[in-house]
Amino acid sequence: MQEEDFTEDTGRPSKTKKKEAMHELRDLGAELVELSVGQLKAIKLPENIFEAVRECQKITAHGAHRRQVAYLGKLMRGVDDEPIRAGLAMLRGESSAETARLHRLERFRNRFLEDEAYLAEIAAVWPSIDLQHMRQLRRNALKEQENNKPPKNFRAIFQILQELDKQGTPPAEEEAGDE
Repeated sequence: MQEEDFTEDTGRPSKTKKKEAMHELRDLGAELVELSVGQLKAIKLPENIFEAVRECQKITAHGAHRRQVAYLGKLMRGVDDEPIRAGLAMLRGESSAETARLHRLERFRNRFLEDEAYLAEIAAVWPSIDLQHMRQLRRNALKEQENNKPPKNFRAIFQILQELDKQGTPPAEEEAGDE
């Protein structure tokens, strides 16, 4: 008995594949609806998608919300979804480059807390840093650790380093030097 091959390769996706792709885009749209306005702006969505997401965030009725998410998925079929997926991955911290950047900033912070002299190296990387404010944050962070208090200043140091890094990433030789 000979087995027949019913698979025809017509060069176009099957109906099932098309539906899966549409459902993926709808789910991607639903994920966008959960973000804040600032996060949405960071992704740099096309205007029509941004407006549809904002509209969906305002809708409270379940059925209407579901229909708006479906509409959002339909709109997303007309745009390249890769930059949106990359932006979401960056926000979730899934990007290996983003993870490496955060680890590098943590090393800067930890070395600074260990030794105040490391602030000179940080200032060499980011000349616009407020040295007096950073020294004050370091003193407060060390007191917080000593007294087992919440790490408010410890986090503030990281946030300042993160803001400085967003303004201008240090050259590769400085990154390699802190390993």
